[in-house]
Amino acid sequence: MNGLWLLSLQLLIAVVLTLTSVATSVQAEDKTVKESHDGAMERGDYAAAMRELRPLAEQGLASAQFKLGLLYDNGLGVPKDDVQARKWYEKAATQGHAEAQVNLGAMLVYARGGPQDYKMAIYWFRLSANQGNDLAQRKLGLMYERGDGVQQDFVRAYMWYSLGAAKGGEAGVRLRDAIAKRMDPDQIAEAQRQAREWKPKGKRA
Repeated sequence: MNGLWLLSLQLLIAVVLTLTSVATSVQAEDKTVKESHDGAMERGDYAAAMRELRPLAEQGLASAQFKLGLLYDNGLGVPKDDVQARKWYEKAATQGHAEAQVNLGAMLVYARGGPQDYKMAIYWFRLSANQGNDLAQRKLGLMYERGDGVQQDFVRAYMWYSLGAAKGGEAGVRLRDAIAKRMDPDQIAEAQRQAREWKPKGKRA
């Protein structure tokens, strides 16, 4: 019995050490990405940022993939390339990167780097919005207000605008107040209730 207990304890310790090592490695990689990109950005050396980020992005690190997408999106260190930007945003978005999700959604709305697709834009906006990204919340509200890729719904639009204004975003306040003029008191009350009851969700649907 003592032998089995000791073996179990040793296995448990090995598992804990392995998980700790993995977590430390991920944190170290994220720190490397931040230092590489931010340092190069501060120096205005976008070519260096590209060189440092690409290997990490190709290894599957979401934060590097997102930042690589930003470089292509804005033509920093490389010629502006919407196809490449969309590709790298999508890689990061599928891993749950909220900022990549909202940027990918915007590219889908405006047919940048590929065909226009409102329904997929809503999918990515929703995933990002459900993580609490205020820009995605406002963009999702706009999709509901216009009825782009979804049935027009002022209550849902007001709700998402309200959430998008919760962190002090003036844009969310302006959009919410503008759509309120097109709603009756009962609709506004329902939208406010939905906003109060909303809770953030995980990275994926």
